[in-house]
Amino acid sequence: MRESLRRSCRCVVTAILLLASPWLSMGPTRAAEDARSGTYAELPGVRLWFIDSGGTGAPIVLLHANTGTSAVWESQIASFSRAGYRVIAFDRRGWGRSTANAATGPQPGSIAGDLDALADHLNLDRFHLLGVAGGGFAALDYAAWRPQRLLSLVIAASTGQVSEKEVTDFVTRIEIPGIRNQPAAYREVGPSYRGANPEGTRRWAEIDEHARQPGAPVQPLRTPNTFTKIATIPTPTLVIAADADLLAPPALMRIWAVRMKDHEWALVPDAGHAVTWEQPDIFNATVLAFVKRH
Repeated sequence: MRESLRRSCRCVVTAILLLASPWLSMGPTRAAEDARSGTYAELPGVRLWFIDSGGTGAPIVLLHANTGTSAVWESQIASFSRAGYRVIAFDRRGWGRSTANAATGPQPGSIAGDLDALADHLNLDRFHLLGVAGGGFAALDYAAWRPQRLLSLVIAASTGQVSEKEVTDFVTRIEIPGIRNQPAAYREVGPSYRGANPEGTRRWAEIDEHARQPGAPVQPLRTPNTFTKIATIPTPTLVIAADADLLAPPALMRIWAVRMKDHEWALVPDAGHAVTWEQPDIFNATVLAFVKRH
């Protein structure tokens, strides 16, 4: 059954490639007309800025990367909302418009903790959870802690921050000397997109430039992500890799993905670490095909 589901997921991606060029949509569409304006939730330790498309459909919660804010989800909010889902995205504590508040709760807290508090605030019962890159670290952390709240889990372009020697050794071997000193767009946006879409690249870099508040600490995981920990996650999971990802290439992601109890695998072509931004049509269709089955 699991192999059948994986073949199904691969077929979805193949069909999209046959029907459309990767460059039919050179960048994300604006979603202002499709999503409600953002607002704040006063939660323990944080004044959390979030966007909620509303509606009665099953919720999909989006966790952004260490680069960017909820603004990077423009295309996903529009696409998933049109498909009938209620889409929720928030700026992490210390990112974008979300500000820490030591008077109301401990610092720095965890992304998983803030997500759970927001789900309570919005009276969410069960929801789909999608995390990309650093958001994927937190999504795995949350799924191991609160699996009863999840309908499905999607992790994209992420090392999973899995603290196992097999993973950390792989990361060390692929690290390009000096890459961390380069602008984020060189590390994370694939060369095809940067070459073909300078306007979209500038917009991505602009969002990232103003994403993290000065001095904001990176929130730790509730507990370290390990092979043993992620193997306990019972939630149906889709793992999406990008074939031009310099930071979390497919071979690295497979190391931890195979430890998941119930996972499917998809590969997005001609995309870097910023896969949701570079190839939104393929990415969105792949996610929607998965969540509709769960």
